Amino acid sequence: MSTATELALEIDNASPDAVLDVLDRALISQKDFHRLFDARLIRARRRMGLPLTQPTSLTGIPREQDAAFREAYTSAAAEVGQHFLDNGQLADAWAYFRTIQRPQPVREAIEKLVAESNNTPGPQLDELLNLALYEGAHTVEGIRLLLRTHGTCNTVTAMSQVIGQITPDERRRAAAIMVAHLYKDLQASVGRDLERREIPIDPATSLREMITGREFLFAEGNYHIDVSHLHSIVGFARHLQREDPELQLAVEMSLYGQQLSEHLRYPADVPFDDYYRASENFLSAVAGNDVSASLQWFVDRLHQEPDESDRRMIAFVIVDLAQRVGRLAEALEIAAPWLSRMEDPNGFSFTACCVEAGRLDLLEKVARDNGDLLALATLRLVKVG
Repeated sequence: MSTATELALEIDNASPDAVLDVLDRALISQKDFHRLFDARLIRARRRMGLPLTQPTSLTGIPREQDAAFREAYTSAAAEVGQHFLDNGQLADAWAYFRTIQRPQPVREAIEKLVAESNNTPGPQLDELLNLALYEGAHTVEGIRLLLRTHGTCNTVTAMSQVIGQITPDERRRAAAIMVAHLYKDLQASVGRDLERREIPIDPATSLREMITGREFLFAEGNYHIDVSHLHSIVGFARHLQREDPELQLAVEMSLYGQQLSEHLRYPADVPFDDYYRASENFLSAVAGNDVSASLQWFVDRLHQEPDESDRRMIAFVIVDLAQRVGRLAEALEIAAPWLSRMEDPNGFSFTACCVEAGRLDLLEKVARDNGDLLALATLRLVKVG
């Protein structure tokens, strides 16, 4: 390898066109990839006749050259990110791929490392967890790895912290991991309890079958799993979709929760104040199990609730659930008294829901009842196309 002095001399003697070739070779040889990024953009700037100082800055680029420079920037970041990946420096690679919104190479590398991990504690594991989970490089794999290495309690806490910052698909996949994990532990724990009572049980028996008709399993406040974990993970399960097999497991966990002593069932916001019964009905509807009865449970809860603000919350849940099970048209009529004036530009829109569900008749009725000229004008324009 050439010394710094030899390289400096080579640069001194090189033609202007060859200087950057010498620099590139040297930086790649030294694995100085951060400065290689600078060198790549100096090359682009020289080609475009731009100032060579502060080469990575995106400011001060003439409008007519902006697109070309950004293309060069993206190309350089992808190259440098790949160099870091090839050298096992995932955090540095992520800094570049995240900047250009190309997360897939790092995500694939994380998937491979998690699959191959022997779960040995240490700086490498900590770095991988931090990158995947807390820097958002691959939240699902971060959850998977944290569950294997730090247990349920830490993983429930971590997921509660990040769930609002990740995509719906990531929430769904992470929830599936958590539900499957806790179900397996709960199933095994109930099975051991039955064996201690000299009740032979096949380990493959479902949780539902294990607990049906066996109220004695819950006598005197008995339980088989950390009830705070059960509460949290049943809540995570609301992010699952009908095709997820874990959804049925979550329904069974809700049935288990209903049999716990009252002091072991944590309070929750309306309409999930009767937490496990509400969860059973919500999850059962999403799973396609007796959808009408499950929806009706929430409708009945709406009519029983005396507080107007709580009624609005229940109406939101009814509409959300109805959208997920293809029953939005009928649910909107039920929810209209509490939601018809809701028009959040970044959230729920009663008007948009009515248009989506083909309930222009309902939209017109509530618009006239409310004296809502904007809704009436919108309706008129929708009708004429």
